[in-house]
Order: sequence, then structure tokens, then C-alpha cells
Amino acid sequence: MSFARMSTNIFWHDSWVSKSDRQRLLNQKGCVVWITGLSGSGKSTLACTVGRDLHSRGKLSYILDGDNLRHGLNKDLGFKAEDRAENIRRVGEVAKLFADAGVICITSLISPYKRDRDACRALFSDSSFIETFLNMPLELCESRDTKGLYKLARAGVIKGFTGIDDPYEAPLDCEIEIGLKEGICPPPDEMAQRVVSYLEENGFLHE
Repeated sequence: MSFARMSTNIFWHDSWVSKSDRQRLLNQKGCVVWITGLSGSGKSTLACTVGRDLHSRGKLSYILDGDNLRHGLNKDLGFKAEDRAENIRRVGEVAKLFADAGVICITSLISPYKRDRDACRALFSDSSFIETFLNMPLELCESRDTKGLYKLARAGVIKGFTGIDDPYEAPLDCEIEIGLKEGICPPPDEMAQRVVSYLEENGFLHE
């Protein structure tokens, strides 16, 4: 299946309300916190914890969770390399719209391939793409396995599972990297504080 389409005879229409106008209204700067890592590394938990923290501060955010999006926007996609690339491309484009609206968009996807993450980063002309790598060891992620996916992958029931028989390409130069501390996974609130502090220090929580 090919997702390549060339649209013709289309024109860009500018809005009379600019991104700056929307950011002033919200008193924040739109951006994308792109959380990547193995299945079971804690991406969704981190995304929800960051979202809750921002909400408590009166900041508007929205979470684009990989599994949730496959119930709707991306329900026509499988897990072949081509489908995964299209999955990430679509999420990147939607995240860009949220950021343009002045919203802090938090994405939670394995997004295993560097080229696909880099393609999303290229959609942003400034520093508003914040790649956040949950660098958790496979052994820890597999020991959680709340969905039973690793077990199925080890048994050969699921093919092309990231970390088992399909690679995960770790970020080489991400904005935020969160890993074990003295061999222990930090609690969600502590990890979320790393992200929120980054947003604060880089001016995203005020216009």
C-alpha cells in the first residue's frame, strides 16, 4: 500500500489570527514534547503526568497517544515499516497543528526509527520540537509487559516487535533523556518535573 499522494491546484490560506495572537491569548508557547522509547518504558504514564502538571499550572496541553490514535486517525495502519512511517508522519502533522494553535502537544509513541522522528522535527522551524527519550533497558520494559506483548513477541506470535525482532534506534542528540538512577526507574512525578522544568527554562510556559 502506498500513501504517497500529490495534491494539485491547492493554495495556502493564511488566517487573520496568527500563532503569536493565539500564544498571547493562552500565555504560553506552542510546542511538541515528543516522548519516544520502548514499549513499557513509561511513555504514556509520563505524558499523562506532564499533562496533569501543566493543567495544574493553568497551561493548555493535549496528549497524542500512539495506541489511542490507532483507534481512529491511524486505524487503517499496520506495523510494517511503511505503515509505521506513515503513522509517525500523520502524528507529526497533527502535532504541528496543535503547536501552531499555541497548545503544548505531548506525543507518546515508540517511534523506533530515527529517520521518521527527524522528519517530524523538520516540520518545525524553531526549537519547539522537544525530543524526550525514555532510556529504559529492555529487561525492565519486558518485566512490566502489562499488555503481554513481549511474551507474544518472544513466542513468535507477533512479528516485527520493537526491541525483539525489530530495532529501536535510540536518539543521538535529544533535548531530554531520562534513564535509571542508580539502577532504579525514577517515579513519574520526578520524570515529569524534568520535562516541565525544561519547558519553563526555555520559555514555553509564558508568552
